[in-house]
Amino acid sequence: MGGWLLSQLGKLSKLHPDWFESIVEKLMREDERLRWALVVGAYLDGEINLGKAAELLGMHRLELQQLFIEKGIPLRLGPETLEEAKAEVESWAAWGK
Repeated sequence: MGGWLLSQLGKLSKLHPDWFESIVEKLMREDERLRWALVVGAYLDGEINLGKAAELLGMHRLELQQLFIEKGIPLRLGPETLEEAKAEVESWAAWGK
């Protein structure tokens, strides 16, 4: 398919961000590899914390932490902002339900 597909997807994400996001969310639900790649990428880029990554991957935070250690993925432990702290609390609360 080549570069044209990536180019068009980039344009689509700018022209119709809500539509594009819903398509990507659907793909993430259906494709475990894509979900893993996007979530780990967002974690490594500092866009989400470990708790949110675990929630998106359907895992307990400690389980994901151990998996990251085994795979050599660097850990960022502890929230760096109030927003991250709130997201982590929400993740724990959602897991406990």
